Amino acid sequence: MSDTQQRIDQLVKGNDIVLFMKGTASFPQCGFSGRAVQILKASGVDAKNITTVNVLEDPEIRQGIKDYSQWPTIPQLYVKGEFIGGSDIMMEMYESGELQQLVAAA
Repeated sequence: MSDTQQRIDQLVKGNDIVLFMKGTASFPQCGFSGRAVQILKASGVDAKNITTVNVLEDPEIRQGIKDYSQWPTIPQLYVKGEFIGGSDIMMEMYESGELQQLVAAA
């Protein structure tokens, strides 16, 4: 496992809720990342409990997370070490109530 993959693995497994995104929770740099943060907040997650990783600050992480998850787009949400998906999947899970249950357990 490369250094980048190890860093990603530690972030994912060492934090309950991790969002790899463009920008930060307080200043998203793309609409999909902003939407992901809003979905988490609407699901009852306190912004202080979200570990965000700004992929724009680190090109190795930006590519590495796509390799790690085998998922081509950002944002990417992980809860308790499990890959959940991007903003579209998050929205579907939110609408069904599944995301609220998942993050409440985290």
